[in-house]
Amino acid sequence: MTDRKGLILAGGTGSRLWPITQGISKQLMPVYDKPMIYYPLSVLMLAGIREIGIITTPADQAQFQHLLGDGSQWGLTITWLVQPKPEGLAQAYLVGEEFLDGAPSAMVLGDNIFFGHGLPDMLAAADTKPAGGTVFGYRVSDPERYGVVGMDADGTVTQIVEKPSNPPSNYAVTGLYFLDSTAPQRARSITPSERGELEITALLETYLADGSLTVERMGRGYAWLDTGTHGSLLDAGNFVRTLQSRQGMQTGCPEEVAYLQGWIDDAALLDLADRYAKTEYGAYLRGLQGTSEM
Repeated sequence: MTDRKGLILAGGTGSRLWPITQGISKQLMPVYDKPMIYYPLSVLMLAGIREIGIITTPADQAQFQHLLGDGSQWGLTITWLVQPKPEGLAQAYLVGEEFLDGAPSAMVLGDNIFFGHGLPDMLAAADTKPAGGTVFGYRVSDPERYGVVGMDADGTVTQIVEKPSNPPSNYAVTGLYFLDSTAPQRARSITPSERGELEITALLETYLADGSLTVERMGRGYAWLDTGTHGSLLDAGNFVRTLQSRQGMQTGCPEEVAYLQGWIDDAALLDLADRYAKTEYGAYLRGLQGTSEM
């Protein structure tokens, strides 16, 4: 288990998905057979993180609490945090400062989905760095649409550029950030952008300026999906459905991760499976019994 604490940013209005998100938070929308937030939550769990702060809007928090509770069913401790008004991704470190209490953090955006056989090893590598920040770069064909990380021949980060007309690389900065304990202090030092937000790029640039920003590159065999539009939400659901149907294995399944990490035992797993007794999800959980030692 790591000393690093997790943050999931699940606030915002979800306006790009209106009207379907006018009555429910975007991060509670289904991605095939699970709520969207299960996927980023599972990423933090794969990193060995058990203390997680979830940042929501005041209006949506009760719905999240009804779904996730206090996290104890998965061997987690969930702390509920409120973002009164969305004012940039870096604001999460100010909202979560008291929760972090001087600990390093791993923040994941609540609408990002990651997949890859080597993902746990990549997360572990980022977690071992005691100081500085780590971003995760994903190779895309259209980098001008994203924040992009530039690197030299040795893989050292040289720049972070938001939606560049002349991208320094094809690696987009994904919504997953491993930062040290100085992140809240650094977030307080940056000034709002022209659109009045505390930009994550500006925060990352403070690490770049002192030479402490590194990148883990997700190459061939990884998937990074952003579910911020109607089309990308449908694509993500189809991706998960295809993957699970072909392999007969779940992705983004907190119960499975908790069981394989040894955070819950057979009895707890079966109790969770019984909750979903009428579904394929419940049958899958029941079939995991005895696999924790594999």
